[in-house]
Amino acid sequence: MKTLQTNDKFGFGCSRVVYNGTSDQGSPCTKCATATPGGKVLLVGRTLDWMNPIPTDVYVYPAGIEKQSMSEGAMLKWKSKYGSVLAVSYDGGATEGMNNQGLVMNGLFCRGSQYPAAKPDSDTPVMSLAVIVSFFIDQYTTVDEVYDWFQNNKFGVNGATFDSGTVATIHFGLTDRTGNNLVVEFYNGQVSLYKGEELVVLTNEPAYSVHQAVQQYWDAIDGQSMLPGSHSSFDRFIRGTYFINHVPKNLPYWQAYAAISSIMGVVTVPFLYENDGKTLSSTQWRSISDIINNRYYFRFADSYADFWVDLDKLDLSEGASVLKLDCSNHQVYSGCINDQLKPAAPFTPMY
Repeated sequence: MKTLQTNDKFGFGCSRVVYNGTSDQGSPCTKCATATPGGKVLLVGRTLDWMNPIPTDVYVYPAGIEKQSMSEGAMLKWKSKYGSVLAVSYDGGATEGMNNQGLVMNGLFCRGSQYPAAKPDSDTPVMSLAVIVSFFIDQYTTVDEVYDWFQNNKFGVNGATFDSGTVATIHFGLTDRTGNNLVVEFYNGQVSLYKGEELVVLTNEPAYSVHQAVQQYWDAIDGQSMLPGSHSSFDRFIRGTYFINHVPKNLPYWQAYAAISSIMGVVTVPFLYENDGKTLSSTQWRSISDIINNRYYFRFADSYADFWVDLDKLDLSEGASVLKLDCSNHQVYSGCINDQLKPAAPFTPMY
């Protein structure tokens, strides 16, 4: 089991907030020549925060691709049932993804995570953190299915180091089209699961149960008068929870998008944030997954525009090409970028 030891002052972070509402008004989309219909509005916002640049590209995978959870030894093998869009860091690990059935899975840094281990030479399969997002969004459509898998399967977890030796310590948030949410954490070699529609905010360490206890304290305080304002995991959790619970849930689509986008700004850590001369983790990019309409919105912190992938307008059938948006040069993309995705080889997992 691996545990990251580091200084609290560096403030590793990410934030995740879910907007779950209903509207009788949709939104026109002239760029894609389609409209977003009224009805259920379900948007999952997420920031990725880190103290050094994390190269991130956008991949689109069709159904029907054979994959495996490790390069050797006891492993899980599967064939993707669904098409998906992925944010891939270092061209070696999926940070998050959404399939075309509306299941979203986001991985957020969680210092102190201790993964279940498989004994040497055992037949217990090992799951690499580089592909765990793909494993679930390739095969499942609901939070309940993922919850049942974790409840009924024994496995080990392996996380390769990144950014010059940082141990990958991650927990996960999932949301499906019903609005159900699942938080998956690893402590003391055991899996902890939290499930429910009310679990709409996730940040970082410590354990989710501790965040819930702290939230109870802040629920008794008038957030209109005072909210914690630092970059810490607790403070971002409190701010995200307060604001997502104080915006209407019957907004027209474009206003709901504006609401979740601005809330992600409230939990964003300013770009190139410093304290006492030290560079701290700041928001590198932000995504918003539109679960109902299969759109994946994305924006780099140093860009002045949002872009998005419309999965409904791509060929995700078995035999179709893997597609990639190469963001290595931080070209400014805007609007629907389906026509800028290029055929590419699958990313090579950092097992």
